[in-house]
Amino acid sequence: MCGITGLYTFQTRANRVQLHGIVQGMTDAIKSRGPDCGDVWQDPDAPLAFGHRRLSILDLSDAGNQPMESASSRYMIAFNGEIYNFKDLRQTLENTYSIVFRGGSDTEILLAAIEHWGFEKALKEIKGMFAIALWDRKAKALYFARDRFGKKPLYVGWAGSTLIFGSELKALCAHPDFRKDVNRDALTSYMRFGYVPAPLCIYQQVWQVLPGNMVAIDTALMYAGQDLSPLMEYYWNPKDVLIHARENPVTKDENGIIDEFEGLLQHSVDERMISDVPLGAFLSGGIDSSTIVALMQKSADKPVKTYSIGFEEEGYNEAEHAKAIATHLGTEHHELYVSPSCALDLVAQLPEIFDEPFADTSAIPTYLVAKFARESVTVALSGDGGDEMLGGYNRHITGPKAWKTVNGIPPNLRSPLAQLIQSISPKIWDKLRSGHPQFGAHMHKFAGLLEKKFEGDVYLSLVSNIQRPAQFVRDGAEASIPLVDPQMQVEGLSFAESMMYWDTISYLNGDILTKVDRASMAVGLEARAPLLDQRLYEYVWRLPIEMKIRDGQGKWLLREVLKRHVPEEMFNRPKQGFSVPIADWLRGELKDWAEDLLDEHELKAQGFLDYIEVRRLWDEHQKGRGAHANKLWTILMFQSWYRHWISG
Repeated sequence: MCGITGLYTFQTRANRVQLHGIVQGMTDAIKSRGPDCGDVWQDPDAPLAFGHRRLSILDLSDAGNQPMESASSRYMIAFNGEIYNFKDLRQTLENTYSIVFRGGSDTEILLAAIEHWGFEKALKEIKGMFAIALWDRKAKALYFARDRFGKKPLYVGWAGSTLIFGSELKALCAHPDFRKDVNRDALTSYMRFGYVPAPLCIYQQVWQVLPGNMVAIDTALMYAGQDLSPLMEYYWNPKDVLIHARENPVTKDENGIIDEFEGLLQHSVDERMISDVPLGAFLSGGIDSSTIVALMQKSADKPVKTYSIGFEEEGYNEAEHAKAIATHLGTEHHELYVSPSCALDLVAQLPEIFDEPFADTSAIPTYLVAKFARESVTVALSGDGGDEMLGGYNRHITGPKAWKTVNGIPPNLRSPLAQLIQSISPKIWDKLRSGHPQFGAHMHKFAGLLEKKFEGDVYLSLVSNIQRPAQFVRDGAEASIPLVDPQMQVEGLSFAESMMYWDTISYLNGDILTKVDRASMAVGLEARAPLLDQRLYEYVWRLPIEMKIRDGQGKWLLREVLKRHVPEEMFNRPKQGFSVPIADWLRGELKDWAEDLLDEHELKAQGFLDYIEVRRLWDEHQKGRGAHANKLWTILMFQSWYRHWISG
């Protein structure tokens, strides 16, 4: 796992010595992604340079260092990620073209695949997580690509008349000509989702390469400042794959499907256990991570190292469940109980870790467990991806039910009912249904559904931190993203299936994978997600919804696999989530910090947010009115980011 960066300048009198120094600075900015070594390569015949930081995982020798040149010297690559089927590809390439490889890295194999098959075909053949920058010295063409689900980040943009790219925005910000101008439309989308959705970026003239996309740039035809988003093209489109899968349904019986799914998942786990450095797994005690650890332990010849963290606050601790699972499976389990002060100390570091505003509060425990695991391993497997593909989020279960309920309420009664629900604070709702975590927040979400007319609007309401973000952002509007692109919609799905698909093309990449990537790479830890394998994605969409959601529970298929390894009573409980008590913190330990960031004079001076609306939310929250914690946290994460990266 690594960090990549680089540039191609259209400055007619670019100083070669300066270019090398600039890229060296960009590379140094992302050293945490690759603490083992780093290098800069500069083309002697073109105004281009690549930078690379390496976290050595496979082939620890110098033969795996990057930037790496192809055997013919035509191509130069800066590659971040892992190719899990690299051994099969190597054998195919050796047998077909009689290639003699210099080392054992997957990067060298990827270069050979590109050289013999071309860039797009090579992308379709490789299976893994990756962000790629490729320079074709013969054609003077620059290529970028990102893996199918967006596990590895890649930003491209402009610094004056120079095209720049990097794994993180830190690298782009290190270029002396880079302008930190906030994109108000991206900010508006951030306020809705709590993350900046691809292809948007919080900065103007910067874009995130979309998952499953490649970009081909003929430098002879490129001009400085060009909009790069139209150049993105799918080499793997989740919509097309989904449609093809549904046209070819699995015909086996239930036991046969469980067997086949477990076999595919076991193969995916085994591929991701290949490593030349110590390896372990995150274990929360939930369905996803428990299944991954069970299959890891099945393949391992010694106890798997597992890691979990716990909180003392009631309703926010899963460490005991994780410990029970670990004991049953016989793993070498490590747990760390985190005090509120430890978690709170991390809050000020979040802007540095994430580069962009990011409002998922579970970033805090994710970073803490990654840092804890990094003390003894360099690679950790996670359970990410199961919710999106197998109906694991509460909205997949309750959303269709709530929507059916809404449609049964006379239209003239919906608005008064919404006002009544919202007039009762989440804390009181929680007391009315003790034993149901965040019941009050769910009730306020339901109130928001009462004014919706379409399933897509219902989904947006369920996943929105702020329902009407344009009311908060001055001169901002929500920009086009795949989630709302008519060309990316799929007909004929049930509401639950539509939400699962929408989660895959939006929330998974923008929130979950961003969170895990930045949190893990900040401490030099590689995180791998066996459930996010294209073969699993294709397989589960060949199955009926009953194999995913049944009897009011999601992830039925994954539960059936886990039951073969762990007693059902050890994991059959309501989904808890990986969260922290942010509402209480904003009235307690974080109150002064938040009050400072929400200073009226500072809000006015910045000119981005409606300070009257912001202060209204803050005052109501302090009085215990409304469900404003997520809204406020979203605003505070922008304010904290802005102070760190712009005004600080």
